[in-house]
Amino acid sequence: MDRRQTREALRLLESHQPFVRAVVVRSTGSVPGKRGASMLVRADGSCLGTVGGAALDEEVKAFARAALERREGDLRHFELQAWTVGGLPSLCGGSVDVALEYVPARPNLLLWGGGHVAHALAALLPTLEYDFSVADDRPDWVGDDRFPTADRREVVGPEALWERFDPTSFTHLYVLGYDAMKDLEVLAGAIARFPNAIGLIASTSKREHLFALLRDRGVARSALERIRSPVGLRIGAESPAEIAVSIVAELVREAHPSTLPRRGREVPASVPEGDVVPRAP
Repeated sequence: MDRRQTREALRLLESHQPFVRAVVVRSTGSVPGKRGASMLVRADGSCLGTVGGAALDEEVKAFARAALERREGDLRHFELQAWTVGGLPSLCGGSVDVALEYVPARPNLLLWGGGHVAHALAALLPTLEYDFSVADDRPDWVGDDRFPTADRREVVGPEALWERFDPTSFTHLYVLGYDAMKDLEVLAGAIARFPNAIGLIASTSKREHLFALLRDRGVARSALERIRSPVGLRIGAESPAEIAVSIVAELVREAHPSTLPRRGREVPASVPEGDVVPRAP
């Protein structure tokens, strides 16, 4: 990989964007792109670099876009012989194998609420190189003493959350607040402005109450389906630390969908009717 591609790959990783790196791993005969020739393909279809130009580049870009949609890599063989069945419109005469490495977007979480679950998450996320920021309207619950590894720690109310944070810069929002009505305002703003995954930690009764209030405000049921509640994988989690583990496990699973058995989707983690997550006074 040349320096331009290295810099661009780092930029995409830091900006939490997925991409595909295509590399010629084998070549025979006369080919324009020798072994090691590479190209980065971004989520918007744009690219940097070349694996040989002309029809080969276009074919590889198409397979890279498919890999981005499937969220898994691939290995493809190309004959650069226009006179053979299935060959590309090329007169080079050789062939190449191109490996397509899918690089997922590194998670960047916004945690609304600096309580016990958020604190437990903050201990796990850096070990996976997942980025996160924390927002709360209580200064004592969002300081650097509680979240020293957070990218940002903001004391802000629900009404100004999306003025302080760019909603498009985060891959996940987790609503972990201590006040149901403030959580309601965060959810209402997120449905309108946050484009990615939304998680809500709540008991069954709290969740249904909040959803009913959102429907009363005109929020469509299809929009409410974007909100994951309960959050995390179903592992019997009860304590804040266990719930944090279940959330992180779900994030890891999202990053590697092609490695999972195709026997159906895991049921999310359940939170008992009595909210067992300790709440701040």
